Amino acid sequence: MSTLTQVREIVLMNLRSIPQRLGASLVIVIGIGGVVGVLVAMLSMSAGLDKTLTATGDPDRAIILRGGSNGELASFLDRASGTLVKQDPAIARGADDLPAASGELIVITEVPRKGDTSGANVTLRGVEPNGFVLRPEVKLVAGRRFRPGLQELIVGDGAYGQFAGLDVGQQLKFRGSYWSIVGRFHSGDAHDSELWTDLETAQNAFGRSGVSSVLVKLTSRDAFDSLKKRLTENKQLNVDVQTEKEFFGAQSAGTTKTIGIVTTLVAIIMAIGALFGALNTMYSAVSARTAEIGTLRALGFGSLPVVASVMAEAMALSVLGGLLGAGIAYALFNGYSVSTLGGNFTQIAFNFAVTPALVVRGLVWALLIGFVGGAFPAVRAARLPVTEALRG
Repeated sequence: MSTLTQVREIVLMNLRSIPQRLGASLVIVIGIGGVVGVLVAMLSMSAGLDKTLTATGDPDRAIILRGGSNGELASFLDRASGTLVKQDPAIARGADDLPAASGELIVITEVPRKGDTSGANVTLRGVEPNGFVLRPEVKLVAGRRFRPGLQELIVGDGAYGQFAGLDVGQQLKFRGSYWSIVGRFHSGDAHDSELWTDLETAQNAFGRSGVSSVLVKLTSRDAFDSLKKRLTENKQLNVDVQTEKEFFGAQSAGTTKTIGIVTTLVAIIMAIGALFGALNTMYSAVSARTAEIGTLRALGFGSLPVVASVMAEAMALSVLGGLLGAGIAYALFNGYSVSTLGGNFTQIAFNFAVTPALVVRGLVWALLIGFVGGAFPAVRAARLPVTEALRG
């Protein structure tokens, strides 16, 4: 009988006998399933946040902030600077032959969470009328747009889902006065976590004379480099220029990196526990099959088929555990809505995203645990002297 035939027969025999060791086998499946479930669930949080922020923006749009600012909240451009920025020839013109640009003001407001009396920081964005023209992805799903000069707001779908009191027709109290919610919008990106109002109304209410940033539409993507060069070299200005997509993508980098480090540490600790469980179970399986292994060796089966049979069992149970953990993580967390602090120290609403890449990553971890957990017992089984094994 060839070695390959021996491997096939002994592996199939071993796999068919797993139900006879169901209790011990479940230790491996559940232990590895727990590791994979926690790993995938935690990483799906950073994947969802990253997906939300990297989906924000368009490479045809650029955002201009004060030089050295790490976000819109820390940025301030006076009226003269904002006007000068809008005159750059790299900025497209609208149907009215005016620059396709929107000066925007970011301030922090406090809105209570659903089911909670404490407030959370939420972004209030003051936009010019061009703010809607520049962002065709922003669609009203209820009510109407705010009217310039009035204390009216529209709220993003993400904020609406996470915070209380944001239904159309309700009022919020900011700066000692009441603001009416007149509409709700959906953008599918980070702007869904914001409240929007008229720029001049926000400036008057919060005592600001300038803007936090200027959003512009480029005449073409190739025009970005020239825009950046002119604005950053202009002695009258102190600005940073980024594509909108680049800017929002950078906002998630620190958070996703932190989540990744914490998740990996937690997964390693849990993996060590699962590994010991796998080692214990596989050693027990080898001990229970000692006489069987001795008989097979006496009949002419080599060491390689014995190793293959133990490893096949360990890897099969690992895959089952990995699929179980990934499946539970997907069922419980994929699409689950939460909010966390973003770059402006305000809440960003996003959905957990259990992606195929995360499932594959979880299965790789499961296979690694199974491989190490099966390798040592497999070698022990292969080294058992035939006479000793036959005595059981």
